[in-house]
Parts: sequence; structure tokens; C-alpha cells
Amino acid sequence: MTTIEGDGPARDLASVRRFEAAGFRAWPAASVHYDGAWSVRLTASHPAKRLNSVNPLDPSDSANLKERIARAGRRFAAYGRPLTFRISPLAGTAIADYLDEHGWSRFSESLVMRTALDEATLGGAMHQIPLQDMGRFISAAISIRSLDPSLRPGLSEVISSIQPEAGLFVLEQDGRPVSTTICVHDGDLAGLFEVATDQSERGKGYGRRTLLSAMKWAHGRGAATAWLQVEADNEVAIGLYKSMGFEELYRYHYRQPPEGATP
Repeated sequence: MTTIEGDGPARDLASVRRFEAAGFRAWPAASVHYDGAWSVRLTASHPAKRLNSVNPLDPSDSANLKERIARAGRRFAAYGRPLTFRISPLAGTAIADYLDEHGWSRFSESLVMRTALDEATLGGAMHQIPLQDMGRFISAAISIRSLDPSLRPGLSEVISSIQPEAGLFVLEQDGRPVSTTICVHDGDLAGLFEVATDQSERGKGYGRRTLLSAMKWAHGRGAATAWLQVEADNEVAIGLYKSMGFEELYRYHYRQPPEGATP
């Protein structure tokens, strides 16, 4: 078994690669270009970092860094996006060391967490039928997260592009949305995205209920493992996920060059 040392515990490289691939399928970028084992993901309609980042996918692919980073920089400039690297354990250490040497900032560390889908996890989960109305889901997501309404077309494009089966879940209370989740059923995996609860309604169990319903839906279709991504400084959400049986699998973070630097 090949293991690696990255952010967080040492993990089986094949497991990390499996979840990274599932993440790319579940939240697809509009344009994907490969430079060796680097996946260059760009999306003109949505500014999310995971949709606009360079993702190294093989620790051994670290040759000609200066030239390849410059090429990536030109692609990002053409899209009007800041050059951003997403560093998972698959990037290895050589790239991170090079970026450190050249003063790149490190930010937005996130955890990838997973849990088994079984009776112990799903006990008490309510049956909920996913929404068929994507527009209604997007309206709920924008409202709950206080997003700029201009992101509606981009969010619509991303959700419409999801290739595996996706369930859109909204929990309403007193006629208004209070919690959302997208559950992407991909073989034996259930990826959870756009997990959010209205700030004024947190601590009331709405997020847990929505997550459990989404996980139950995926489990009924054959999913055996649920997984999600959460920012490392979101202690409240991490506490909720741990109470639901989620455990950390690995971490990733983002890097950007110093302001005014030429890639």
C-alpha cells in the first residue's frame, strides 16, 4: 500500500485519488485542461476556487515548474481569474516547497470527511423526496447563504453539469427555506455539497435533518459511504459532522502568488 504524508494523517494514495476524482465529477468545472498530471480547472460563470484552480494529481509530477506555472497563469489571466493552486496530498511536497520558496500565500484549508452509511448512521432519518425544481433550490441556496444573486446563472450551470445522479434537498420551516444540501450519488459514494443552514436558524437541528435525509436517499440507491468537504476553521460544522460519525480522511488548501508577481 502506498501512503503519503500531507495535510493531516498519512493516507492511502489510492483512496485520496478516488475521492478527488469523485469531487471533480460532483462539482464539474466548465473547462478542464491537463498539463501532465495537473488538472487545470476553469469556470467563467462561477468564481469558486475549486472550480478555478490547478490541481496536481501525482506527487512525482513536479518537473519544469517555472514554465508550467507560467502556462497556467496565462490560462487564468485569459479567464480573468487569479492563478490559484489547490494542494491536496496528491501534490506531494516538491510543488509546495517551490511555492513556499517563491512567497505564495496559503489559505482556505479544508477537510475531506467520510462516514459509513448504515443503520447506526441513518437511524431516525426522515424520508424526503429531492426537489425537481432546480430554480427553487438555487433560490433557497442564495437566500440561506446570502449569496450575490448574480451567481445564479453560474450555480445553475454547475448543477446542470453534474453527471452522476444528484438529489437537491431543501428543508423549509414556516414556509421558508432553512437548510439545503446537494447529494451526488456516484456508485457507492454519496458526496454532499452546498450544505448550509440559515444563520438565524442554526442550532435547531435543521442541518442534521437535511443531511440525514439526503444520505438516506443515496443509501437507498446503493451508496455505502457519504463524504463532504468543510473548511478547517468551521468548528461548528465539523462538530456536527463528527457527531454524525464523519471522520477526517485528508486535507487540502489553496495557494496564490504574491500580489504583482509574474508566474
